This record gives sequence, structure tokens and C-alpha cells, in this order.
Amino acid sequence: MSSKKTIPCPICKKPVALAAPELPFCSKRCQLIDLGMWSDEEYRIVEPLNDFDAEGAPQRDDD
Repeated sequence: MSSKKTIPCPICKKPVALAAPELPFCSKRCQLIDLGMWSDEEYRIVEPLNDFDAEGAPQRDDD
């Protein structure tokens, strides 16, 4: 019995094989829908980004 690992497509929820060329999407159509959602600003980053130094530690303002 061959059980291929899959994940759900973030757009249509169909199962997508981990070896699929469009991963994590099931098709070019779902890729374009996702791109359109980004360009229409339907996705947003709600938390501000922190500044990090070269070692990855957060920088502080000691003023």
C-alpha cells in the first residue's frame, strides 16, 4: 500500500502531493488566485517587524 503524503491546497483545499511542482497549491489557477489576493491587499501582516542584528538578537533603543 503506497501512502503518499499530501497537504491541503490553501485555496481550494484539494490534497496536494509533496512532490507537486505547484506546491503548496494544487494548480496554476490556485497560484494565480493567491497572487491576486496579495495584490488586492486581502492578506496583511498585522504585527510590526522587529529589527534584528547580525546574530539574530533583537535590537533595543536605550535612549
